[in-house]
Amino acid sequence: MTSAPLTRTPSAFEITDLTVSFGTGTQAVTPLKGLDLTVPRGQFLCILGPSGQGKSTLLRCMAGLQPATGGRILAEGAEVTGPDANLGMVFQQDAIPMWLRVQDSISFGPRMRRVLVSEWLPRVRHFIEAVGLQGRERAWPKELSGGMRKRVAIAAVFANDPDILLMDEPFGSLDYFTRANLHETLLELWRETGKTIVFVTHDVDEALKLADRIIVVTDGRVGYDIDLPFGRPRGDDLRMNVEADAIRSRLLEVLQAPARMQS
Repeated sequence: MTSAPLTRTPSAFEITDLTVSFGTGTQAVTPLKGLDLTVPRGQFLCILGPSGQGKSTLLRCMAGLQPATGGRILAEGAEVTGPDANLGMVFQQDAIPMWLRVQDSISFGPRMRRVLVSEWLPRVRHFIEAVGLQGRERAWPKELSGGMRKRVAIAAVFANDPDILLMDEPFGSLDYFTRANLHETLLELWRETGKTIVFVTHDVDEALKLADRIIVVTDGRVGYDIDLPFGRPRGDDLRMNVEADAIRSRLLEVLQAPARMQS
């Protein structure tokens, strides 16, 4: 008798009644208050939110870096209880090891998982070329610009081959032109691999350019949720699109609402 094939959930994430509190009593802070969210597999989701309203806490919970006070997170059908190789993370700060050369940094994940060299080496070389770092394989991080170090981090997370990529304002510290080039690199890799990407940003225009879907986290819950109707690729002409302008205005209105309530 043969066993039935395993069926995979159609959702990358299923988040139910997620609550996170810090402290106790009158000093308690609760950035997430019963948040519910489902993310389909392969979606590029951008998370917007005012400072202190829970968006970064949500991402850290999804990555298994922050334990929840209540509720449940399933990633690809399995409960998230801590960091996992299937949950790749790119941080805002440069998080690449300063003691590793470019190729060693990008291959670090597969090597730590004891993947055969014959399997990881072609993949690492592919992503080095995909992010435009060919010829810099032996460079040290101190020899790279901020944009190049971010390319190393992106190549490293793709080379480790997680199903889900979680990105916490990865391009926030970069100049406009470097950021625009990295947008194109990231979108090309996403189209190539079909991975699920959850991307936190403060930048409404960045979200409009990258996302299939945008949510706004306010007061610890999903305060706004929209699927974007625009095709790809998307250029700067989106800034002059009437429908995009209406969505941008609505997003800014939702983002500014908590500040108005506190004033």
